[in-house]
Amino acid sequence: MDDRRGSLAAVDATAVTAEATAAIAAAATADELEELRVRYLGRKSELKLALREVRDRETGMALNTARRAIEEALSAREVALASVPDEDPTFDPTLPGEPVPLGSLHLLTQLRRRIEDVFLGMGYTVYDGREVETVWHNFDALNQPEAHPSRDPRDTFYVDANTLLRTHTSPSQIRAMQKQAPPIYLVSLGRTYRRDPLDATHTPVFHQVEGLAVDRGITLADLRGTIELFTSAIFGRREVRMRTSFFPFTEPSVEFDITCYLCDGQGCSVCKHSGWIEMGGAGVVDPNVFEAVGYDPEEWQGFAFGLGIDRIALLRHGLPDLRLFWDNDLRMARQF
Repeated sequence: MDDRRGSLAAVDATAVTAEATAAIAAAATADELEELRVRYLGRKSELKLALREVRDRETGMALNTARRAIEEALSAREVALASVPDEDPTFDPTLPGEPVPLGSLHLLTQLRRRIEDVFLGMGYTVYDGREVETVWHNFDALNQPEAHPSRDPRDTFYVDANTLLRTHTSPSQIRAMQKQAPPIYLVSLGRTYRRDPLDATHTPVFHQVEGLAVDRGITLADLRGTIELFTSAIFGRREVRMRTSFFPFTEPSVEFDITCYLCDGQGCSVCKHSGWIEMGGAGVVDPNVFEAVGYDPEEWQGFAFGLGIDRIALLRHGLPDLRLFWDNDLRMARQF
């Protein structure tokens, strides 16, 4: 036993280090490197057995120096091998790669960005409003009568007595006018909420674009020109028809239609054989709205309009049902 201890303690640390580092440097794979780790640093390796039998300081220091050198060599070689990709003899870098399926923006998002681009091109700014609004911004400031049906909890999602989910994007116009002096040219796009039944033409959550222009000398002719330019950019050249209507926040108020995209105004089942498709409401901003935000209605005039983005998408692409936008059916989504 004494002879064995003597021979182990007498291990040449320098020779072991040289032998081990040379072998480690030549290792070509991770498996070979692991075999060398076991050979030189394993529990039964010559170096580890010698370290257990050390009785003097000088020998211990030499053997520990050898151990650290071998460990560092192993770590360095492991990093080097990890950075070298495995070679595949069948790999041909000249062949085309496999196509990776890519997603795309939802149709409504695509259309929203298209609408924004159209109005930005006309000099409008895009205003992002709040989806949770106050009753004052959503109804009172827009000249909505206390008895108007839209205020009923059966038609509107209320958070509390003074807070609700906006029923249209018009509150954004009120907030913009409160922050900025005229002239103003803006559009606001986003989700709106109403207690509508879920069917082919109604959903409780839908998307709107509303525009506002406030300046001196604005008339209904400016509104008509804006609508015509917008509809031609979205649907192609179409005839626009304006009909008198009533909205609390505009006076006078109009509704506007465009010639049917399917029959080009000749009459079909889509337009109910009228040749026209209703697009939205608009009108000259009511003086009461200007007074609510501190504008002088004698000095400033303006027009406002609102359209449903979901309905625009239906008309633009000839889709039959609003629920298609919420079904997450990839067969439908991939078409756009």
